[in-house]
Amino acid sequence: MKIAVQMDPMPGINIKGDSSFALMLAAQARGYTLYHYDVATLSYEAGQVTCHAHPVTVRNVPGDHYSFGDPVRLDLGEDVDVVLMRQDPPFDVGYITATHILERLKGRTLVVNDPASVRNAPEKVYVLDFERFMPPTLITRSLDEVKRFQARHGAIVVKPLHGNGGKAVFLIGEDGANLSALVELFGQIWREPFMVQPFLPEVAQGDKRIVLVDGKVAGAINRKPGEGEFRSNLAVGGYAEAAELTEREQEICDAMGPELKERGLLFVGIDVIGGHWLTEINVTSPTGIVAISAFNNSDVAGMIWDAIEALLENKA
Repeated sequence: MKIAVQMDPMPGINIKGDSSFALMLAAQARGYTLYHYDVATLSYEAGQVTCHAHPVTVRNVPGDHYSFGDPVRLDLGEDVDVVLMRQDPPFDVGYITATHILERLKGRTLVVNDPASVRNAPEKVYVLDFERFMPPTLITRSLDEVKRFQARHGAIVVKPLHGNGGKAVFLIGEDGANLSALVELFGQIWREPFMVQPFLPEVAQGDKRIVLVDGKVAGAINRKPGEGEFRSNLAVGGYAEAAELTEREQEICDAMGPELKERGLLFVGIDVIGGHWLTEINVTSPTGIVAISAFNNSDVAGMIWDAIEALLENKA
């Protein structure tokens, strides 16, 4: 099998926890041929989707984790079997345009996750389809609406609608100090609305990342905030511990699993706070499989490749 991985530059990858790298290691162990390319090289002409890529060999050796072969021009509709769309957000017009181009491969090359579904399911918007599991949520650009929301809920969390990794997530206390300035800042930096939710003290118990593969639970970790932080993302100093699902979390997964499978969202990470509150459905470049596999003595990357192989067999 030949795999093209659309992802961030290889030199900056943190191999200890990077899910894309884990998928590449697992693919290589199965004898697959790997190519790495930057989304900036993606092109379309007369029905042909191409990129400039490097054959790549990966190693679990910090500081010496990859080797590139000579660059090649790949026809993604003919030269490979699978494209992994794994570059990190921002989920901006450039990201959306890449999904439109990759969508042209439908019926020829399997793209994981399905690009049309990724485009139509941004993490903090698609989650609204399951609002019954969410905390109270406001999406707006209006300071007046935020003030009304805070008057009802007290301390609030404000975050960009298309951010990732816990970046630019702010806690505003019950006194509302700096709220006006923060809303003004968000309006200057982002054209789209932002998300506001009550601050959930349960976050101290953990923000659980649950990974679903082809609609089924593959495992979970509980992420807790580091000292002096309220954000539990591992990228901003949170730490992980082993976790099992609560009855509520299993209910959430059972509710969304069939829809994820139907949409071609094969590798998904959802976030649940305090065992109860669904906050995000991550479909662009989900993370967490390295920690989950380590804590559970499992092989989530292998589960993902098993699911991909099954899809290709059904397609054939």
